[in-house]
Amino acid sequence: MKRRLLALVCASASLVSACGALPGGTGGRHTVTVWLMKDSASQDFLRRFTEDFEHTHKNLRLDIRIQEWTGIGPKVQSALSAGSDDGPDVIEVGNTQVAQYVEDGRLTNLTLESMRDWGMQDWLPGLAEPGLDNSAQYGIPWYAANRVVIYRKDLFEKAGIQSPPRTRDEWLADTEKLDTDTDQGIYLAGQDWYTLSGFIWDEGGDLAKESATTWKGTLDTPAALRGMDFYRRLQALGDGPRGADEEHPPQAGVFAGGKVAQIVAVPGLAQAIVRQNPALKDRLGFFPVPGRTAARPGSVFTGGSDLIVPRNTDDREAAVAVVAALTGAKWDTELARTMNYVPNKTTLAAAVAGEEGVAAMAAGAAHGRATPSTPQWAAVEADNPIKQYMTKVLAGGDPPTEARRASQRITKELAPGPG
Repeated sequence: MKRRLLALVCASASLVSACGALPGGTGGRHTVTVWLMKDSASQDFLRRFTEDFEHTHKNLRLDIRIQEWTGIGPKVQSALSAGSDDGPDVIEVGNTQVAQYVEDGRLTNLTLESMRDWGMQDWLPGLAEPGLDNSAQYGIPWYAANRVVIYRKDLFEKAGIQSPPRTRDEWLADTEKLDTDTDQGIYLAGQDWYTLSGFIWDEGGDLAKESATTWKGTLDTPAALRGMDFYRRLQALGDGPRGADEEHPPQAGVFAGGKVAQIVAVPGLAQAIVRQNPALKDRLGFFPVPGRTAARPGSVFTGGSDLIVPRNTDDREAAVAVVAALTGAKWDTELARTMNYVPNKTTLAAAVAGEEGVAAMAAGAAHGRATPSTPQWAAVEADNPIKQYMTKVLAGGDPPTEARRASQRITKELAPGPG
């Protein structure tokens, strides 16, 4: 943010680590400080982007500083509260984190640019909606990732399944065929609440809803209960643990064991599977989570990142120029190809059509959603009542009763604190 004069070598070095001011001038160029998260973009991508941006913006230098995800929340909050000379001009944040940073007017309102210049009507909803607060756009979609179905092509062929299912009913029928004495039709952990969320959204339900500035848990609505019932039926066609999530044990290892026909995961997990079992290298395929009808894939939880501009930037115009470049079609599609992400717009999906897993992910992302856009949602996830609700239902508990209890806990956690 501070308009420091940096030597050209420092601008390049800052792609790897933070770099202080060096003596000497840079031709009067202003420095724009950008915080990006570790592993979001390759060093080669950042080098090429920096060269292009500085070539087309002769009066600006980029100081890209890589941040760790661990502990980033307090660090960003501190930067947003600092003086105008002490922090970044542009920050990458998780799409669901925007809500906790927008409080107290600490972010720049980018609604005008979004409507006039950036084609916000085509943004992925799972990235755009979390960046919106009271009809103002603060978080600008950058890239997305979401779950698909990773499947064993050889086991599908053995079961006589000619092509991946496109509807939920087909998915259940196929999974029943795949669930044999020797193989699990699907490995679906009992507490995979992200996957459950998609089923609930497909039914027209929500995890929580806001009414008159008050949030209320809504797992007990008829629509949400239908989503849970589908989850229960699908989960029963395998041996996933009822009382654990997809990381306990890591489902990549379970799938690599060779006795599972399907899992629901991000496509990148296939690499971990093949590392553990190289024999599966050419046997894995991908398809979008099926929807209620063949007209569209199912809804999915969309993870990814938005870019924000702190209100305390001392050069709004320069910060906006960086956001425009990073999220524009040229560099956004280049990032997606480089990192196997989904681009930020539905209209850019063709850019990743050549990669089967990413193409399946992009199809689902067009109908992606995010968790409720409230700063208090982090409190829900801290001791997640949705996970506990799922386990109780899968163990035979009464769904409406357990859903009502979980909804009450969500409502309590989402209530604003004192002060």
